[in-house]
Amino acid sequence: MSVVAASRIARREIRGGLRGFAVFLACLILGVTTIAAIGSVRSAIQTGLASEGATLLGGDAEMSFTYRRATDEERAWMVENTEDSSEIIDFRSMVVVPKEAGTERALAQVKAVDDAYPLVGRVALSPDIPIATALAGKGNLPGAVLHGLLADRLALNIGDSFQLGTQVFLLTARLEREPDTAGGFNFAPRAIVRTQDLAQSGLLAPGTLFTSHYRLMLPDQADLAALEADARAQFESTGLRWRDSRNGAPGITRFVERFGAFLILVGLAGLAVGGVGISTAIRAYLARKTETIATLRSLGAERSTIFLSYFLQIGFVALIGIAAGVLLGAALPILLGPVIETLLPFPAKFHLYPIPLMEAALYGALAAAIFTLWPLAQVENVRPSALFRDQLGQNRPFPAPRFVLATALLIALLLGLASWLSGSTRLTLWFAAGVAIAMIALSLAGAGLRAGLRRLSPKRPELRWAVQSLGRAGDATTPVILSLGLGLSVLATVGQVDGNLRNAIASDLPEVAPSFFFVDIQRDQMPALQDNWRNTPTINKVETAPMLRGVITRINGMPAKNVAGDHWVIRGDRGVTYAGDMPENTKLTAGTWWDPDHAGTPQISFAEEEALEMGLELGDSMTVNILGRDIEGIVTSFREVDFSSAGMGFILVMNEAALAGAPHSFIATVYAEPASEAALLKSVSEDYPNVTAIHVRDAAQQVSRLVAQLANATTYGASTILLTGLLVIFGAAAAGQSARTYEAAVLKTIGATRPQILRSFAWRAALLGAAAGAVALTVGVTGGWAVMTFVMESDFAVIWPNAATILGAGILANLLAGLIFALPSLATRPARILRARD
Repeated sequence: MSVVAASRIARREIRGGLRGFAVFLACLILGVTTIAAIGSVRSAIQTGLASEGATLLGGDAEMSFTYRRATDEERAWMVENTEDSSEIIDFRSMVVVPKEAGTERALAQVKAVDDAYPLVGRVALSPDIPIATALAGKGNLPGAVLHGLLADRLALNIGDSFQLGTQVFLLTARLEREPDTAGGFNFAPRAIVRTQDLAQSGLLAPGTLFTSHYRLMLPDQADLAALEADARAQFESTGLRWRDSRNGAPGITRFVERFGAFLILVGLAGLAVGGVGISTAIRAYLARKTETIATLRSLGAERSTIFLSYFLQIGFVALIGIAAGVLLGAALPILLGPVIETLLPFPAKFHLYPIPLMEAALYGALAAAIFTLWPLAQVENVRPSALFRDQLGQNRPFPAPRFVLATALLIALLLGLASWLSGSTRLTLWFAAGVAIAMIALSLAGAGLRAGLRRLSPKRPELRWAVQSLGRAGDATTPVILSLGLGLSVLATVGQVDGNLRNAIASDLPEVAPSFFFVDIQRDQMPALQDNWRNTPTINKVETAPMLRGVITRINGMPAKNVAGDHWVIRGDRGVTYAGDMPENTKLTAGTWWDPDHAGTPQISFAEEEALEMGLELGDSMTVNILGRDIEGIVTSFREVDFSSAGMGFILVMNEAALAGAPHSFIATVYAEPASEAALLKSVSEDYPNVTAIHVRDAAQQVSRLVAQLANATTYGASTILLTGLLVIFGAAAAGQSARTYEAAVLKTIGATRPQILRSFAWRAALLGAAAGAVALTVGVTGGWAVMTFVMESDFAVIWPNAATILGAGILANLLAGLIFALPSLATRPARILRARD
């Protein structure tokens, strides 16, 4: 093999231009651009979260406690180790607006702050006034700030008054943006008031569900790791939760990393679709170069030299495509940064990020090599006799073993790189398996379509010509079905999952879920409330339970994380209740319930599914911190807990004596007729202003909107796959234009009219599109069923509008591409085509 000779041949070929590489470049550029842009946006968000960690958190560090405020000892530690601090009390409550036409009510996420708030950043208000001025109020009424959504829902204007509990507040400004948004998603819009103004509201009584946060400003040279270790050593046993600016918004960071990794995998699926176009483009290019290759062989050029020359050519073109994709992927986020920032609820820093661009370039290079190597291997099979025989599209033998091995190694390298960079080997392998299964199914569908059509002979001439054309060897059936079908498969899967999730939330939930959750009910209020509900005919069922929250700190004497890993149950505080007799409808799956009057070692009944996930067994010891007090108990039973019903479900239940004396409130779930819900809310709010009502349907709609946003983001990513598929289809149509032109010339010669030929081409394109759409629909329905059944553990039903759209899109897309390139073929005179062919 002569590298010099191969380089010289490659250089001469490139001088002839890049004609024939348009689809190759378009597919590669689009795939690399998508991955680079997604990676750049993810890096921008991660950088924004890191640089604004203190602002998002509200300080350099934060100490949080559940259902209690800091003790004197904890406050003394803060004073000793910090330069400044601010206390925030966070809870839910009802905003009540008395009006002549009827009282309006809405749930709010209340943030009660002190005079030092905010330690970092600035609260954006409308009108633009300081937060201290807004909360100072006017006259005898304290001030309050409401989010615009909440103010609009209650038809409140600046200067209007409303109630929180029994306290009247004056709306002095609308909340535009909070600096400290590290808490993430809330089920209700924000209201901000001063903590001191809640003293007479009745909302912070013992047992009320609230969380206290202490934002800390530290000296410039403070060692965050050492401070965290010291704070945990002294106060973790009393329920301390610590966060600091090193990772001010861990939930947001985790979500961005995981969802960004998923979208990059979607981009890789787009590269896989583009790979079909790359492979098709290389085959078409090499077919046009058959005579040149045969001439070089007849002049004594070695096979390896010829292979290397075309490898260098294609590598050069791939380098151009990768460079263009990287440049576009870097530029688009920067250019669209101001728009993206307005859509994000957290900061992002848009500028040039080399690492995601390098990742995109690596992905592009590997994808180009994988899909180029196989067709390029056919160069070695061209013989000098090709100068005298038409070998176009005829002999495509299986590549030599070394090419198969090299391709396998490149695929393994690509998967390994994706696993490493995404941080989730499992997700990568599942995604790769899904793409591989879809591609195999689509390839088999293409082969099956050709085999089946060979046996058909429709009576209508136009349809018969289309069927015979598709059944011929060397036709573009498989590439078209692969490229279009894979993009439609991803869109179909996303559509089925999205539709089923929305149905589960919007349709199924109201049939089984309660109308309201009522929280913060005091012990002395329970008897009257229960009597009232029991005597109300429109209320079907009421469930009540004591409500506390606790943090699982230790399992079998070891830190909980050492046993259960990063399981969601131990990431924060969880609902805890107690019971003497086993509650009605409780289904024990293992162990036994305690005696109603058990007063010995605390006993625990745990949710079965979560227990299995955490590796718990009957007899394990568990320490739960409740209100700063460690309670160690023994797991004596597992229960079936169905959270999908949205009814009352507790991960952890303890015997009554274990929690004797602990301040707590009660929770109630009320199942009522929909028409009576407004009256129910009115009566509870008026008679018990401290009680907070959570309307289940409103919460479900909020979740549905969140699901829709996630589905839209995924759909946008999947749309790039479909766009790549369309490029491949147009490329395949362009590559087959000479064959269609020859076919049209022959049909004209035997008497076919232009309308007949056009209908034949339309039938051909529609059949291909229908086949791709049908397989994509099958893959999408199967994928949607698998996700809903095994991941979401929910019922599945085919979303037929989405299915019809996918099938119609397949037919329309291929029909459009086929007809665009069919029209020039019809305009060519048969004589010129047939003479040139001779």
